[in-house]
Amino acid sequence: MKTTQTPAPVPAESGAPVTKADLPTGPPPKEKKEGTVLNAFSHGILVLWAVMVVMPLLWAVMTSFKDDRSIFSSPWSLPDTLHFDNWSRAWTEANMSDYFLNTVLVVGGSLIGTLVLGSMAAYVLARFDFPGNRFIYYLFIGGMSFPIMLALVPLFYVVNNMGLLNTIHGLILVYIAYSLPFTVFFLTAFFRTLPTSVAEAAFVDGASHSRTFFQIMLPMAKPGLVSVGIFNFLGQWNQYMLPTVLNTDPDKRVLTQGLVQLAVSQGYKGDWSGLFAGLVMAMLPVLAAYIIFQRQVVQGLTAGALK
Repeated sequence: MKTTQTPAPVPAESGAPVTKADLPTGPPPKEKKEGTVLNAFSHGILVLWAVMVVMPLLWAVMTSFKDDRSIFSSPWSLPDTLHFDNWSRAWTEANMSDYFLNTVLVVGGSLIGTLVLGSMAAYVLARFDFPGNRFIYYLFIGGMSFPIMLALVPLFYVVNNMGLLNTIHGLILVYIAYSLPFTVFFLTAFFRTLPTSVAEAAFVDGASHSRTFFQIMLPMAKPGLVSVGIFNFLGQWNQYMLPTVLNTDPDKRVLTQGLVQLAVSQGYKGDWSGLFAGLVMAMLPVLAAYIIFQRQVVQGLTAGALK
């Protein structure tokens, strides 16, 4: 019995169209299987990380609506009744309303000042060549690596000698100085990615440097401003060391100081539900800011890489 052998496929001539029969058939490549395993592993790690981050937040929110007995008897169960009086008690009796207002004033003023001054300095360093440009830029970078703990004692005497101790505007100025190095470093790299043709066209039309910056370049840098603004907001809202040293007036405490005071006082009283309510109050603005601007943060971080 003769067996018929299948002839080997003839390679297509140059310029001739390749048909489906000419393509070699065989098992799927191993790279696809390895990529699937890697994606499953990475997604599993992300899910595990999300659970580790979200679960404590949800537990804190759930506990803020419980009474003190339920917190210790059934810490992982849902509250039988929503005790909104925990929030009202923390807001009024624990003076969280005053701490919240002081924090909004300090962080709002310092955030505006940081973005305005930082964007102006970053624009000049990124767009103009002058003697000492790189030296000033590296001074800002050096400020990022300087530990704030080493400057607390001299900073206290400097602020005290200027008459700014225990004042809202004194704390705002310190926050601005503390946040400027990272802001200038971030925005300098961002301004370098923006096209120069638009600014040159504005100069040809007779626009001044200030008008070009505020009306043309600053709106173009909106993704970078939002990103660095979110980072500064998180750092300034959660700042504890600077207000503890420079703001010893009980009437001008910020939220971080108020939470510590609330933990000490409510700990002795056994009002744990009020403590968790105050904790959630301080946490909600940060979560809301990130949820609202998360897309802008990602766009600002990747804009420089996509140019």
